[in-house]
Amino acid sequence: MSKISLKKIWLLLILFVAACSNTPPAQESPTVEPPVTRETLDEPETHEKEVSPASSPTTLITQEQQMENNAVSKNLNAFALDLYAKLKGKAGNLFFSPYSISSALAMTYAGANGNTKTQMAKILHFDVNPDIHPAFSSLNKSLTAQSEAYQLNIANALWGQKELAFLIEFVDLNHEYYGATLKAADFKAKTEDSRKRINQWVADKTENKIKELFVPGILNQQTRLVLTNAIYFKGDWQFPFEQENTSELPFHLSTDTKVDVPTMYREGEFKYMENETLQIVELPYQKNDSQPGLSMLVILPRKVDGLSLIEEKPEQWLSYIEPQRFQRERLKVYLPKFQLESAFQLKDALKKLGMSDAFDRNEADFSALTGEKKLALSAVVHKAFVEVNEEGTEAGAATGVVVTLRGILPSPIEFRADHPFIFLIKDNRSDSILFLGRVSDPKNTTN
Repeated sequence: MSKISLKKIWLLLILFVAACSNTPPAQESPTVEPPVTRETLDEPETHEKEVSPASSPTTLITQEQQMENNAVSKNLNAFALDLYAKLKGKAGNLFFSPYSISSALAMTYAGANGNTKTQMAKILHFDVNPDIHPAFSSLNKSLTAQSEAYQLNIANALWGQKELAFLIEFVDLNHEYYGATLKAADFKAKTEDSRKRINQWVADKTENKIKELFVPGILNQQTRLVLTNAIYFKGDWQFPFEQENTSELPFHLSTDTKVDVPTMYREGEFKYMENETLQIVELPYQKNDSQPGLSMLVILPRKVDGLSLIEEKPEQWLSYIEPQRFQRERLKVYLPKFQLESAFQLKDALKKLGMSDAFDRNEADFSALTGEKKLALSAVVHKAFVEVNEEGTEAGAATGVVVTLRGILPSPIEFRADHPFIFLIKDNRSDSILFLGRVSDPKNTTN
């Protein structure tokens, strides 16, 4: 029999065996009656590979996708200003990443049901967007794929008690839309080791700017799940401040108190707006020509003691970030160098906003996590860092949610930030507020 005939016979046999086989092809995520435990939870140090939105390849954003990104950004910004209104009472400097907090709570929201879910949707402004998870995913990819001129990283992770059964729908949703891998932890027997491991992950994702998100005592033997978000940004100014122009100038802490601080200076054209109570300058970061990039907006009251008046109506700030309100003007910009660190326990602020059931051991409904109403939130912690100097800005933040058992140039306009002001870092394409803060004393680095 010829070689060709033998080959034909073998081919027919192979096809016959394949056609007669009743074994279905293996599926990556088989349908399993919930609750189901991921096998990775039995092996804490395995399967650590993450699929983060930050690692997504650069893709072209369609006009429809951009409209969706802008819509979800408005929701996130509304929450940012609501939260600022609750945090502003804290004396001194203030700095946080509303985007990080929204991300961590969005992952938690995926596990909520009943009135707990309704309350979370309302305060996070998710109630107007039923498809919040794919919308969040789209925005994440847009943010982290925009430019090679600056560094913007966003990472998420879930840390579950090993051998605890989590619903596969919850795990898969967070992996698909937030790039959050479910990692095993042993809060029962190795609480401190788990705390250090999570803190190390946060430090790695924020270039060591956030080193101790969870202090001792936050996690305990009753902890069953921790959800973490980390965001890191580093960008150079598009128009840097020259170091030789930096000098010690007075900064007015109040109408009768001042301190000398290193103050940067630059004269040039900037996007600018003003009214009878404030001035706002946009300081852009370096970007690719084809991309909108990121900017810092500095909101400066005209009066030394005018910050409280601006803080009374944070909802107006959304109109301040609209591009059409700005015009190019020649400015003399004076901006102090500063470095801020802030840490928050957000439980009380979130409860005041209307998210009370999530922290109530009797009322909390996180049955979409495990299929049972046995879990409640015990803490939402947040830490943030920012440094602003002549070259640009470096900022990092992390949030943790703990789940436990239950012509002729005109004369330049002077923009002199020599008294308390508000600043924010935003994405110019979607207008998302990534970081938000207040400088009351540039010399005070922690709060």
